[in-house]
Amino acid sequence: MNLNLRLLAGALLMLPVTMLAQSPVSGFMKAKGEGSITASFSSEKYDEVFLVPQKVDGVPVFNEVQTTSYSLYAEYGISDNFNLVFNLPYIKSEGEATPETLDNLGYENERKGVQDVSLYAKYRFASTATPNGMINFIAAAGIETPLGDYRADEGLQSIIAIGNRSTDIAGLAIANYKHNNGIFATGQIGYSLRSNSVPNALLSELKLGYAASKFYLDAYIANQLSDDSGVDILGEGFNGFFPATRVNYTRIGFNAYVPVYKGIGVSGGYANYIEGRNLGDADGFNWGVTYSF
Repeated sequence: MNLNLRLLAGALLMLPVTMLAQSPVSGFMKAKGEGSITASFSSEKYDEVFLVPQKVDGVPVFNEVQTTSYSLYAEYGISDNFNLVFNLPYIKSEGEATPETLDNLGYENERKGVQDVSLYAKYRFASTATPNGMINFIAAAGIETPLGDYRADEGLQSIIAIGNRSTDIAGLAIANYKHNNGIFATGQIGYSLRSNSVPNALLSELKLGYAASKFYLDAYIANQLSDDSGVDILGEGFNGFFPATRVNYTRIGFNAYVPVYKGIGVSGGYANYIEGRNLGDADGFNWGVTYSF
């Protein structure tokens, strides 16, 4: 693999995991025997909530919520056309409920722990050369399942739960175009089957960017559309079990990566929800360090 492609593969590793609303896999492949490991940190905060029919100020009970995530992400090329992707995050979710509220309800302002381990496989089943670049077609499938012993059935306390305790099985179709000058575009669409009463969801993402030997930058828009089997918070059928809510969103963001020294690089990014349903209006930042080998 040449220098540009090696750099690009390393840069893209941390991008899907630092902000949870991005795809778990990228549109680029690693060559056989090559891999990368990324340690990342992200932090997001919200004090407004997308409810139905409108967004409301303030988070019920907790007033404001901040979520931080520490993730270990790795990708390895079993062959030029087959990669494995692994991710394991540690999450801390903190509220700003008053001491009086906590005492009256018996709640706490913090939940933390290991969340869901995920393993995905990516297979490039076709490539097409263009006059000035290459188009790759990739199929991906994976599973995400709870590893920690966190809870998601604590009533309003679960507003700051670190996950849904759902086992998700997802399939994705990915198309990636990269021009010889470094400009690229990646589109993804897929479907996620979920347990624990969490509604299944249609997933999509469009990413545009530039990748060269000394710099990487992308901008993306990601969407989730949950099945209408879910309920709305405080709506008909809602019984306080938050995993069963219908969560939709559109999120935009950008990421940048710069190599530092002999396979080591650093990244950073920003993301924000521009619309949603039954989730916080969060924005946040992410940072990461990647070692490519």
